[in-house]
Amino acid sequence: MTRNVEITTNEKGKQLVKINNIRFKGKRSVDWKDVREYLEEYVGEFYKIVSSGDIIYIDSKLPDEYTGSRYTHGLKGTAAKAKANVAQGIPELIEVASDKHFKENQGEKHQWNARYGWYRYNSRFALPVFSEDGSIDRYNVFHASLLIRHDNNGKMYLYDVIDIKKETSNPLES
Repeated sequence: MTRNVEITTNEKGKQLVKINNIRFKGKRSVDWKDVREYLEEYVGEFYKIVSSGDIIYIDSKLPDEYTGSRYTHGLKGTAAKAKANVAQGIPELIEVASDKHFKENQGEKHQWNARYGWYRYNSRFALPVFSEDGSIDRYNVFHASLLIRHDNNGKMYLYDVIDIKKETSNPLES
């Protein structure tokens, strides 16, 4: 898995994940099958959230949920391409996550595999905008929420990346 990703800090001192290439391209739509195959490479890995010390595991449910959720199917345009391409920065997205929030599990579907509820963390990432000559002109910055399920085995698993919104503030310069 070749990745060109780094953690950087913006002018306000906030950390964000800078993804330096666009792997999943398309004029009209994203090929979610390719994204699913890419995410399968993370299965079995785990990463630590620096701000909380929580260990987040990646299991075989992530690729299907990430690419097949109602949230994903509702995405269009820039948000869909942002979600597809942020898959390249999953380890770093987890590492810089902050603002942990808990929510009880209320759905029947996840009574067992989210027995101890759900957590959301905020994270930020930047994707390149290319100029006509193919060089990076600037980066668009996005906010995202990491949805983490707290399993009956006591471990926390990345379930999905949701609430992706482009920040309207000044873009990150290259």
